[in-house]
Amino acid sequence: MSRNFGLGQRDMARAGQVALDRASGRGEVSFSTAATQGDRWVSFTSWAKEQGIGRMERVDGETVRAYGRELADQVKSGELAPATAQNYISAVNTVMTLATRGEWTSVSPTKDCEIPQRTAVRQEAPGALDRSAYGAAVASVRKQVGERAAAVVELARELGLRSKEASLLDARAALAEAQQRGALTISDGTKGGREREVPITNQGQREALDRAAQAQGDARAVIPADQNWKTWREGELRDARELVQEHTGGGLHDLRAAHACERYEQLTGHAAPCAGGEIADKARDEAARLAVAEELGHGRAEVVAEYVGSRR
Repeated sequence: MSRNFGLGQRDMARAGQVALDRASGRGEVSFSTAATQGDRWVSFTSWAKEQGIGRMERVDGETVRAYGRELADQVKSGELAPATAQNYISAVNTVMTLATRGEWTSVSPTKDCEIPQRTAVRQEAPGALDRSAYGAAVASVRKQVGERAAAVVELARELGLRSKEASLLDARAALAEAQQRGALTISDGTKGGREREVPITNQGQREALDRAAQAQGDARAVIPADQNWKTWREGELRDARELVQEHTGGGLHDLRAAHACERYEQLTGHAAPCAGGEIADKARDEAARLAVAEELGHGRAEVVAEYVGSRR
């Protein structure tokens, strides 16, 4: 059998998408599910390639457990939501089951990888919604870690960027785009390499971009030129995450949740449910959730409950 279980692609990411597309063609999964699982599979293959694994035949249970343990660490540090991490493992199981024609033994996200149980609906307001606590966190990161790490924290809070997206952002180009268009395109570090547009609606966002551009200097991105994503994430970014946790009670993912709550309030005219707001107009609530989902880089409005609270 040829490389990647005979799926007709030498690239592992593309081979996985072929398996999903064929399953969709047979009616086993929906088109949207195939697309979503494909994005999550791409994230896994990017990690696998960093480990020297470039073909599906070399992926085994221990490979996926190792990947899951890294995701678990990101959940515990507040960088990822439990549901997101579990979905990543589920996607790998789905693709490998399809590729091996049912011979794959599924890896449990919780039992094998120690990813915490899902907390699908946010019950309490994120700590970073408190501007004084958030401001103290930024000041502490700037003083103890540095301007670049502080820039990542601000971009996560003010623009709702994932920490990897903020770290890989060319802030100088983003600032110019924001000034010209009133929005910016996020492409590097996104899930599945899928671009999205983030609207620039207030001065705080522009100031965050300006400080990030200054911190970036002549480099190509906010992340230092002499570091890759892994070394940055495990070094200065981890230090920043701990300081954010200390001041706000939540990690970097909670910064995105705080941004989502503010954006939701801007769109609906009332506070997010997790912050005590009551839904008066269900149609407006649904429209706001869809907009927030798209701006955060999610494909489904349902996911927004993890950021702003219940629909009820």
